[in-house]
Amino acid sequence: MSESNPNNAEIYKQVTSVVSKVLRIAEDSIKPESNYISDLGADSLDRITLVMALEDAFKHQIPDEDLAQLTTVGSTVAYIEAKLAAKNQPGS
Repeated sequence: MSESNPNNAEIYKQVTSVVSKVLRIAEDSIKPESNYISDLGADSLDRITLVMALEDAFKHQIPDEDLAQLTTVGSTVAYIEAKLAAKNQPGS
């Protein structure tokens, strides 16, 4: 995750805010490498709730087949950034 990209930093901030609210943990304890299950204590229901909250926050549907990619905060930020960039491409 490149912190030099301002768009990436804004997405990271928004993702950590959503994760903090859904999992009821402090934002400052969330790192890009934080794994939802092993580091942040999420269970399968938490992950579903988290995906729904991310879909609402970013106004983008996350298909079920993409859920396996979203294991860490950083992977989620990269996924959302890629999807938003593709959505904003001409002809999309």
